[in-house]
Amino acid sequence: MTQDPFRPFETNLDPDQALSLLREATAGADDGELFLERRRSEVTSFDDGRLRAASYDASEGFGLRAVRGETAGYAHSTTIDEHALRRAVETARLAVGAGGGTLADGPVGTNQRLYSDEDPVEGTAFNVKVDTLMEIDDFARGLDPRVVQVSATLSASYQEVVILRPEGTLVSDVRPMSRLNVSVIVEENGKREGGGAGAGGRHGLIGLISRDHWEGAVREALRIACVNLEAEPAPAGVMDVVLGPGWPGILLHEAVGHGLEGDFNRKGSSAFAGLMGQQVAAKGVTVLDDGTIPDRRGSITVDDEGTPSGKNVLIEDGILVGYMQDRQNARLMGVAPTGNGRRESYAHIPMPRMTNTYMLSGDADPAAMVADLQDGIYAVGFGGGQVDITSGKFVFSCTEAYRVRGGKVGAPVKGATLIGDGATALKQIRGIGNDMALDPGIGNCGKAGQWVPVGVGQPSLMIGGLTVGGAAA
Repeated sequence: MTQDPFRPFETNLDPDQALSLLREATAGADDGELFLERRRSEVTSFDDGRLRAASYDASEGFGLRAVRGETAGYAHSTTIDEHALRRAVETARLAVGAGGGTLADGPVGTNQRLYSDEDPVEGTAFNVKVDTLMEIDDFARGLDPRVVQVSATLSASYQEVVILRPEGTLVSDVRPMSRLNVSVIVEENGKREGGGAGAGGRHGLIGLISRDHWEGAVREALRIACVNLEAEPAPAGVMDVVLGPGWPGILLHEAVGHGLEGDFNRKGSSAFAGLMGQQVAAKGVTVLDDGTIPDRRGSITVDDEGTPSGKNVLIEDGILVGYMQDRQNARLMGVAPTGNGRRESYAHIPMPRMTNTYMLSGDADPAAMVADLQDGIYAVGFGGGQVDITSGKFVFSCTEAYRVRGGKVGAPVKGATLIGDGATALKQIRGIGNDMALDPGIGNCGKAGQWVPVGVGQPSLMIGGLTVGGAAA
């Protein structure tokens, strides 16, 4: 067997036999594919003055899918050979039954490359990674005597995928990923507070472990921790809120983005179901999901069904104009796939998922928006949150926020949570800044038990009438 047909990695499968078995599995089906994956990942953590963990993981396998109507048969194996594939065919065919479907056309190919094939796992020596983490620890502790704990983590992965379709299309992609996270805890007068910073993307580790980069991350983590030392209990009530640019787009991702995924809308379980072409947001609000931004954490040259990634407009000037689609939901809804069919690994079935979801800039001056805030919260950092897809209701905790009165930014507040629902919040946007920024490359998204890397972004926003949960009325 030659390696070439199954680049980027060699398997024990004969390419012609694999295609024949895939066609057997999808005979009479509407769609299907054979997804092969090899992945290596590494996490190196330095915590509390010592090397806390150094893990390495390697895996490979395949997933075989046959789709008919709303039903999909899926089988996967950690062994990539003809015997395992034949067993998978038997399972996948259970979804097809007697058949009768018409196989959908395959995706149009692409020659674009959105990231290099640099291997962040093997590209940097282990001792260099450990030495860098030690330097980060020493530097952070030397910046401020109040620093009592430092945690730093380098993560790297290298995923190779091959997607074979029954019409004979073969697509491959090599996906690097790297990330640096730094957290700092400071203590003063018996009070402890923490702050964190991080960055990452589809590239090697060299840029992240350069001193020019990690010094900035350490200073930012320390700054946030020190701000929180001075924080007062957050107020509670309904008030106007100004959100900062960049990472606060996680609220947009959760409260709005999931509701614009095709499967939720096809099933009618999204707050945005049936609203195509209608005004769902304030004028000036334009939201995109764009997997084509080079080197970004959420970008994919092709999705996990072989469809090239897209730059998809979801909301345009407040009007709902599109959903994110995989192949199955697109076919059932009578529209084109958008390159959003994603899966966590070969052991998971693909579904509509976000890539990099962001709102375009407006023309408002961010400082002027804050100056217009008479009594509210200026939130520039977010932690965890919860969202109900059906209703769009969300609860998000702020990691960095400030009290604003009479247009003046006052003391930082802690314990602030933002409560609302995505559909209402979109319509209550009163100002859109001219400072759109993407997050630094730290996002992960969970859906139906699967996790994939994503990006978010937005300009500064003023949203009226959000409920702020806090410690004081």
